[in-house]
Amino acid sequence: MPGDRYQIDNIDQIDSPALVVFPDLIAENCVLALSMLNKAEGAVLRPHIKTVKTPEVVQIMLEHGIDRFKCSTIAEAEMLAMSGAPDVLLAYQPTAIKINRLAKLVKSYHATHFSCLVDNGLTAKMISDRFGKQPLDVYIDVNVGMNRTGISPSKVVALIEEIKDLEGICLRGLHAYDGQIRTTDPEVRQEETNISYGLVKDLKDQVEINHDINLKIVIGGTPSFPFHARRSQVECSPGTFAFWDAGYSNSFPDMRFQYAAILLTRIISIIDEQTLCLDLGSKAVAPDPALPRVVFPGHPEATVLSQSEEHLVVKVPDTAGYQVGDVWKGVPIHICPTVNLYEQLNVIQKRRWTNSWTVVARKRVINV
Repeated sequence: MPGDRYQIDNIDQIDSPALVVFPDLIAENCVLALSMLNKAEGAVLRPHIKTVKTPEVVQIMLEHGIDRFKCSTIAEAEMLAMSGAPDVLLAYQPTAIKINRLAKLVKSYHATHFSCLVDNGLTAKMISDRFGKQPLDVYIDVNVGMNRTGISPSKVVALIEEIKDLEGICLRGLHAYDGQIRTTDPEVRQEETNISYGLVKDLKDQVEINHDINLKIVIGGTPSFPFHARRSQVECSPGTFAFWDAGYSNSFPDMRFQYAAILLTRIISIIDEQTLCLDLGSKAVAPDPALPRVVFPGHPEATVLSQSEEHLVVKVPDTAGYQVGDVWKGVPIHICPTVNLYEQLNVIQKRRWTNSWTVVARKRVINV
């Protein structure tokens, strides 16, 4: 992989396949994300940590003044609390068993303020019954086009009227994830994010006028982040920015984040004059995108042909220039589920492998 910042002098000490991370680049990505916020008008960063899942990365964020976080699982929420995160939004509507686990988190980690999403009255009632005299903050999940979870904007006011007086919850805001917005052209993406934000802002204004309830807005993912970051009084929740990946880099060249996590793989077989096999199977890189699933910036001549559980077959113009054991550096197309495949992240500092970080939140259960 070109660039001195990705050199690893003792790379022979790292077995492959491996995922390696560069703390300096993670920190620079945090600085860049923070610099994009309209801080003068109250815009705040609330990153989603489904990508990083690791206490040490959370510590880097905390050191840069990031004190609000979003997550998808109870384990991720607990990892954040264990890391000292002051404010954690479980951006996932909990089922009955998860409501009980969330209540245990609240009881176990007093220094962390927890909240979660709701999009219907039944779930809100279950949360209220469980939390009772010590209400839990909730955000209404608004469907602005992702069509995955959330309530239609036209039904939000009715839901608020249904749940606003429940004893065991406290309505804090509106949440919207516009992950369907993936247009490469920044101007078109701006227009699309204006629509999703407009839906939520109109609801906020309507509720505040009619019900005298002050609502926060938590909105966006990584592709929409640059545009929501310019707005006033919003909490923006990108996730991929900390590590970055080739999928977003190719789709959104206007976003200048750096790769802070890359894959190491080695040639394990030279099949013929034009074909090599690497030890980077589907168990080592997220298989959810179509092939190639990984790009090799240092080997633009290579074309991925096929992949199985432990093998990646690539075509090159001439295999004479390669040897079994050669190390290749790759960038995954989709970093988030790639991280989830690894128990350890190999840490590179000052061009050397120094230690490993445990991917704590890849577990479904930590303690609670």
